[in-house]
Amino acid sequence: MSKVFIIGLPRTGTTSVSAALLEQGLKVAHIGLTKRAFEVADVVSDVPCFCDYPQLDQLFPDAKFVYIDRPIDTWVASIQMLLTKMRPNLADKTGTFHPILKRCFKQTFGPLDADNLLDQARLKACYLAHQQAVYHYFKHRDDFLSIKLSDNNSLQTLLNFIGIHDSPTAEFPQLNVGTHVASWGEYKHPNKVNTNLAGPEHRKFFDYRIPKS
Repeated sequence: MSKVFIIGLPRTGTTSVSAALLEQGLKVAHIGLTKRAFEVADVVSDVPCFCDYPQLDQLFPDAKFVYIDRPIDTWVASIQMLLTKMRPNLADKTGTFHPILKRCFKQTFGPLDADNLLDQARLKACYLAHQQAVYHYFKHRDDFLSIKLSDNNSLQTLLNFIGIHDSPTAEFPQLNVGTHVASWGEYKHPNKVNTNLAGPEHRKFFDYRIPKS
């Protein structure tokens, strides 16, 4: 099966999709910060996929990409909550989060110390800019799927897209609802892939630089 990258923004349902695919027997990393995590996982979601999909497309030419489209008004309220919780740890110098995570959030949402970081209009613009960039990049391609988790049969649509046709399906699980942000860590499954999984190159990430010919 081809690699699958979930490239919807945080708080669009990436955890729910990741958990649903675990239950299909796939190895899933919700956030991948090492080469080894990407090598081992069948599916990687969230950071850095929503930001680095062009580079991943080059590294994994047979991969499939799934964008999650959430109603923008409900997404804004949810991302405001998440950014409020994460903001201290996203700070350039004092924040404790991984540099790749900081980079992806900064690239998508702009300066993380900006006074207007949580402004609704600003966040809507960020969402739409990301969406338009994704749609433009994958225009007329058959290795790309955009889904809304609230649509009927959206899970079956996803499974058909990635090549799973013989599995009884239900609906996506409702995870990280409201102000909860830790559902993935609490979700127990043997197919979960460690975000920081070490390999022969320890915890090295990809070098996106294109070699000169």
